[in-house]
Parts: sequence; C-alpha cells; structure tokens
Amino acid sequence: MPNPSVSHLAARIREVPARCCDTRVVLIDGRAGAGKSTLANRLAVALGGEPSGGAGTFLPTAELAEDDPVQIVHGDDLYEGWSGLATLDDILLGGVLEPLAAGGTGSFDMWDWAAGRRSFTIRVPQRRALIVEGVGVGLPRARELAVLTVWVEAPWEVRLARGVARDHRSYADVVERWTAFEADEQRHHSRTASRENADVVIDGTQPVPE
Repeated sequence: MPNPSVSHLAARIREVPARCCDTRVVLIDGRAGAGKSTLANRLAVALGGEPSGGAGTFLPTAELAEDDPVQIVHGDDLYEGWSGLATLDDILLGGVLEPLAAGGTGSFDMWDWAAGRRSFTIRVPQRRALIVEGVGVGLPRARELAVLTVWVEAPWEVRLARGVARDHRSYADVVERWTAFEADEQRHHSRTASRENADVVIDGTQPVPE
C-alpha cells in the first residue's frame, strides 16, 4: 500500500481540534534511522513553518519567534544519550506536553551528546502546531494529547546503514551502539504500543508524495 502524501497528513492535522490547549501536537515515532526527521521537516513546511536543522542545532540567539506557526522538537534533544529513553516521561510529558495542555508554555533543557549533560533551555510555547519526532515519543499519554500519531518504519539493515553513515565520525563503536540501542527501542516500544496505536504507518523505504 502506498504511503499517504504530506498534503494528506497536513490536512488531517488541520481538521482535528487541538487537544493541547491551542496547540495541535503531532507525534512521529518509529525506530532509529527510519526517516522520522525528514518527514517532520516536510510536514512543518506543509503546515506553514520552517524545517529544522536537526537535533543539537538549537541556539538561544536563533530561537523561534512567538508567532512562528510550527515548532519541531527532536527526541535526540529530549532524552539523555543512548540509554535515555526512560527520561521521556518526565521531559516530554512533564516538561512540554502537560504544561501546554494546561494552557501554559513548555520547556526542557537540550541534551548535549558531546558533553554528556543538558545545556540550553528550549522553550515550547503555544503554536498552531508542534511536531515531536523521535524514537519512543508516542507515549500513551502523549497520544491522548496529539491530533495525529505517525509511525515510520524500515528494516534493521536499512536503518543501521543510515545510522552508520550519520554517526561514524562521532563514534568509533557506532555499530555496537546502534545494536544496543535497538534492544532498548524494542523494550520501550513494547511497553508503549506506539505502532499498534498509530493513526498512520509510513514505510520509510518508500517515497512519501508531496
């Protein structure tokens, strides 16, 4: 079955009433290397926003304006390194989504992978849309607050090849790290049942039309 188009997904997002006060939350979950970040950027543009430079690129001097319609939050900025999936409940829910649902502003301190600690504070105010992309972000409570949950998948061999191409300059043991993270992902997704409860499943090896 072909993937839905980006315009179709954007239309679905617009037609569902916001569940996080004024903010329509979109969750893009899936395994590492499946294509979540690429889809998030394309959806942001379709919703009237700008693409993100990716995890780790936030700078306080280049913070989004209050009236920017779309914000992207990356899972890699949320959890604490390779073994940090368990922190999503506190950081994503406690720091971002629950404050938004209460009508306020969310925030969290970005994880610095090189330094192994948290650094800049990223504010997440009310906007027309918030796209949260990353491994494990489809937590049950997060799905309740989202207007659309997307699962992106691809075979392990494809995802590993993408990961090695991306991370080999940063980690000499990149294959071992990705293999260990794969096991953590399996346990996390088994607990959250994100794929089973996703509104849309995307094949990350096939084109997603405009």
